[in-house]
Amino acid sequence: MHEIGLIALFGSGETAPGAYRIHERVMRELPAPVKVAILETPAGFELNSPAVAGKVGAYLERHLRNYSPQVSIVPARKRGTEFDPDDPGLAEPIFGSSYLFMGPGSPSYTVRQLRDSYAWNALRARNRLGGAICFSSATTVASGRYTLPVYEIYKVGQDLHWIEGLAFFADFGLRLSVIPHWNNNDGGDELDTSHCYMGQPRFDELLAMLPRGVTVLGIDENTGVVIEPMTGECELVGQGGASVLTSEGEQVFESGARFPASALGDWRLPPTPQDGIPGEIWQRACAARDAAEQPVVEPTPQPVLELAERRQAARAERDWTQADALRDEIAALGWQVHDTPDGSRLEKASAQ
Repeated sequence: MHEIGLIALFGSGETAPGAYRIHERVMRELPAPVKVAILETPAGFELNSPAVAGKVGAYLERHLRNYSPQVSIVPARKRGTEFDPDDPGLAEPIFGSSYLFMGPGSPSYTVRQLRDSYAWNALRARNRLGGAICFSSATTVASGRYTLPVYEIYKVGQDLHWIEGLAFFADFGLRLSVIPHWNNNDGGDELDTSHCYMGQPRFDELLAMLPRGVTVLGIDENTGVVIEPMTGECELVGQGGASVLTSEGEQVFESGARFPASALGDWRLPPTPQDGIPGEIWQRACAARDAAEQPVVEPTPQPVLELAERRQAARAERDWTQADALRDEIAALGWQVHDTPDGSRLEKASAQ
């Protein structure tokens, strides 16, 4: 059975001082060195999008050194450009990575650029084959069934509305929308900026606009919700809590709590590992996974081969003393000789 990778959702602060605890919760499940792919897409409209992604990479390299992160930046910034999310070449690092991250930027821009894209489907495929996914900031919002257009409402002044999101959690049977910055208080006593800068009164109106059956997951700042697909459990990591809003009411979970993924809706695993993923992308993901699992065979050095030939000649002449001496020379070079009915076989000696 395929092991689906962890899914981590940040409420905010992917590079905050305490964020390493959330990253570490995921990385400790992965083999080191952890290969990281960071997608630029959410901030792809910004002139400094490489720096935005690079800041996350530098944070991981500095604060998660125990896991030896090897960071690749995927510059899938905008459709119809040389940095197109539909370019298989740009998306290639996704297939070879075990830690996939997307974060700051614009939720609505993220949805427009990634919906049904090669990069998005590659990310989904890699998760199905064990790669961990971490969504933060804009991407946490964009990942839901319905996405809150934060900037359009909070900064531009558009009427309250939702847009169709990337619906990542539909793969798991959920109709889920995610709201980070749940307990934000940047506005102080003068302005309610909770619920991702909407404030409680406006968010109540937004909540009433959602179709029946949609669950809202609100995540406090400096907090992560880590979903374990194979066990169907969620864990809260970090300073704050999380709120789950359904038509039946609200459940609040405190820091450190574990709760079933079924609290978010009709949780299930995808019917088949490939379910909903284009065949070409699935095949590429499987090929990359299989290649990574193949043991690396070190070629036998020429000096070792020459000693082995001399030893074989000594054995043919029944010169056992010379054959044993040559075996010792081969061992000194870090190789072992195994004599079998089909002849001698060389093998790299295990490190002690």
